[in-house]
Amino acid sequence: MARKMLIDGETELNKHGGEEVSSNFEFDLFVIGAGSGGVRASRFSASYGAKVGLCELPFNPISSETFGGVGGTCVLRGCVPKKILVYGASFGSDIEDARNYGWEVSEKVDFNWKKLLEKKTNEINRLNGIYKRMLSNAGVKLFEGEGKIVGPNEVEVTQLDGTKLSYSAKHILIATGSRAQVPSIPGQELGITSDEALSLEELPKRAVILGGGYIAVEFATIWQGMGSTVNLVFRRELPLRGFDDEMRAVVARNLEARGVNLHPRTNLTQLIKTEDGIKVITDHGEELVVDVVLFATGRAPNTKRLNLEAVGVELDNIGAIKVDEYSRTNIPSIWAVGDVTNRFNLTPVALMEGTCFAKTVFASQPSKPDYNNIPYAVFSIPPLSVVGLSEEQAIEQANGELLVFTSSFNPMKNTISGRQEKTVMKLVVDADTDKVLGASMCGPDAPEIIQGIAVALKCGATKAQFDSTVGIHPSAAEEFVTMRTVTRRIAASGKPRTNL
Repeated sequence: MARKMLIDGETELNKHGGEEVSSNFEFDLFVIGAGSGGVRASRFSASYGAKVGLCELPFNPISSETFGGVGGTCVLRGCVPKKILVYGASFGSDIEDARNYGWEVSEKVDFNWKKLLEKKTNEINRLNGIYKRMLSNAGVKLFEGEGKIVGPNEVEVTQLDGTKLSYSAKHILIATGSRAQVPSIPGQELGITSDEALSLEELPKRAVILGGGYIAVEFATIWQGMGSTVNLVFRRELPLRGFDDEMRAVVARNLEARGVNLHPRTNLTQLIKTEDGIKVITDHGEELVVDVVLFATGRAPNTKRLNLEAVGVELDNIGAIKVDEYSRTNIPSIWAVGDVTNRFNLTPVALMEGTCFAKTVFASQPSKPDYNNIPYAVFSIPPLSVVGLSEEQAIEQANGELLVFTSSFNPMKNTISGRQEKTVMKLVVDADTDKVLGASMCGPDAPEIIQGIAVALKCGATKAQFDSTVGIHPSAAEEFVTMRTVTRRIAASGKPRTNL
């Protein structure tokens, strides 16, 4: 049924169709949170004819209960500034490698952290402005302040001066993301999270990083690449729990080869302030004195101040909002997308969920997010990127035999530079159907290469189709279409094993 829209006081038929919207509401949609998911949902909903309001906290590079910013975690204090620092850190090893390519580089090479920090801050300020203009151009009404839900169809926005504004909406979308967590140990106030790590006034000469996930591994290579002494402390045998075990081992070897000190099966028990820095005590009795301790111990859904319990929105045991396959909560007028739902916490996934929400609610196109074959990357130096199933996941799900193909080689650039660092690639294939179930790569340009492989897996590519594809020579990427020899064959009840 076509729905009527209120535009500048006039009633107009929405050409895209959809549900009937009551004129009693001030907005068709009100969004809380202007990160990737919220901005995408707002813009697309507006493009389908919805009257959209959106609220976000005032901008600050370091988030808190009172500061955030249009653009959200990824743009302002996550993926984008982190990637800028990764680029900055990469130049150190590139300069080293350049000497063997004939470049006469002086022995002393200085790094100016403050200059890079200023450039990074300028860029996120620019992006914050761009996102605001995108919303304005889409016709989305932006409110600066903290939003909370006071009824199934009512949002309250508290402005900086404490003034409270109330708005009614046919639909409310929560897209408040997540926030870094700090472990409960004595001296925890001496540590920092990734927010502060991206805005440190001084580059730490000595650092301890607690955690074994994306953020921990990435900052370990960033700071080490800039000349810091880095100790990476994590509870498991290998970093990057949940990734393919074989590729985790490759990342660990690369970290050690580049000079990161690994402390597996280790945790921190106490931080103590001393004249020489922060004394870090581990559960093995080790003592390290450093300038900075980074807690990269996970993130929690940002739901505490939204008043959700009072309205009746259901949360899970970690505070994430429960939603159905269309991103709808148990309250029919309230929806949620992105990290706040703790489904698949990646920026492009939040974008997908926001798009599907807008199509479902305002374009008469019921759309479910598809979480199959989502590619992702760890921007370590060199990076790791994957799509589809790991070997362990494939074994768990397999009904028949699996074929595993691997390739480990010295990148062409390293043959001249002399750097001893292998690129490793891997394909996991269903032996019965010949379908490629997963692809992994650790090495230069891995994310750029895996993005293309992801299209193939999304289309259901077989190993035979990979084999029949002509490679680009000379490139690392061509290895994905020239791996002909099975590294190992695994029965459905088999256990993964590696030969690397």
